Amino acid sequence: MILDNENKNNKVKSGLYIVSTPIGNLRDITLRGIDILRKSDYILCEDTRVSRNLLDKYKIKSKLISNHKFNEKKNLSKIIEILKSDCIVSLISDAGTPAVSDPGAILVNECLTNKIDIFPIPGASAVSAAISISGFSEKYFFYGFFPQKKNKLKKDFEKLSNIDSSIVFFISPRKFNKCIKDLKHYFSGRKILICREMTKFYEEYIRGEIENLEPFKSDPKGELTIVISENIKKKNTSIVLNESDKKNIEKMIKKLSIKDITDLINQNSNVPKKEIYNYCLKLKNEK
Repeated sequence: MILDNENKNNKVKSGLYIVSTPIGNLRDITLRGIDILRKSDYILCEDTRVSRNLLDKYKIKSKLISNHKFNEKKNLSKIIEILKSDCIVSLISDAGTPAVSDPGAILVNECLTNKIDIFPIPGASAVSAAISISGFSEKYFFYGFFPQKKNKLKKDFEKLSNIDSSIVFFISPRKFNKCIKDLKHYFSGRKILICREMTKFYEEYIRGEIENLEPFKSDPKGELTIVISENIKKKNTSIVLNESDKKNIEKMIKKLSIKDITDLINQNSNVPKKEIYNYCLKLKNEK
C-alpha cells in the first residue's frame, strides 16, 4: 500500500516537512519537494541568501525564516507556536537533507514532544551519492564532520578503524591536509575516494590508496565528502589453490559435501569458488 499525506483535493497536511535540497546542481530537487515548498506557509532556511537561489529558480514565494545552528534553540518556541496553528512549515538546509550534519534535530525532537506531525521529503544526499560511486562496501558508517579537537579526532579514528565497512566523512580541504598523517596511521591498507564539488560544474573525484595520500597544494572551495573503503583483509592473496588448501580438501572430501568444502576454503582465501569446486569435483571423480 502506498501512503499519501495529501487528500484527493491535493491538500497538504499541516506539520513539519523535512525537505531535501540539491547538493549542487539546482535541478536535483524532486517534483514533490518543489510542490511542498510552494504550499508551505513558512520555510526555515539555514542561510536565506543561499536558499533564495533555489527558491527563485522554481518561483517559490513562501515566507522565509532564518534557522541555523546559532539561533535554532532561540527559534523553537516561535516555530512550535506556528506549527500548532495548523500551518505547513518546511525545513531546508543549504544543501542535502536537513538534520543530517545540519540544523534540524532539535526542532524534530521538539515536534515529537508536542505531538506535531513530521514528514520526510527525500532527495539529494552527499552521503549516498558518494557511496554509490565509491565501488566500496555498500555497508557504510556515516561519521559526519571531523571534530575540531585533535585528541577527539584521534580517539574517534581509533574506534572507526575497527569498523569493517565503508566510512563517510565531511571535511574542509584545509582540515583534510592537516589530517593526512592520522588517516595514514589509522586506515592503512584501505582505499579512499575524495569527492569535491559533487554535481557542480567543476566536480572532481580523486581515488587512490590511503598510503599514497598527498595534501592539496591549494585549498579548493567547498566541503569534501570522503569515503574510506572497508578493511581490505590480506588473507591468502593467491587466486589458485596452494598445496595447503589442497591437502585440507583431500582430508574433507570424504566427510563433507563439495559445497561445504568450497564455502570453508573460500572463507580464508581469495581463490574463486569455481576453482575450489572444480578441484573437489576432480578428486571425487578420481575416487
